[in-house]
Amino acid sequence: MITKISAEFDCPEIAELALRRIRESVQSVYSTNMMYNKTSDKARKLRGGSIYTVIPTAVTTHNYLTAVLESPACEDVIPEPARSRKTTACIVCDDSSLENVSALLNAMGGLNIR
Repeated sequence: MITKISAEFDCPEIAELALRRIRESVQSVYSTNMMYNKTSDKARKLRGGSIYTVIPTAVTTHNYLTAVLESPACEDVIPEPARSRKTTACIVCDDSSLENVSALLNAMGGLNIR
């Protein structure tokens, strides 16, 4: 019989490592998948960056020079729930592999294994 197992991880990188380990070491695994909030990647890229704001001058000037304001980027512009990198990993496998998959998910830091 075929069973679906899911577990939650703190970030997609750890979930990806766990899924790779399961695919390599457990027989009868049919598919693996992970789901996470892609907006969290944008928030992560904002760390340590800068935001540039271009301020145009008056239209009546002949040179059309602009001023540029620079400010440090902060991930706080994206609300906290959208910054969460919580990842759900799903594995479809045989009932005979259920115990091995659950043990590996637990060993790799998986939470709420169902």
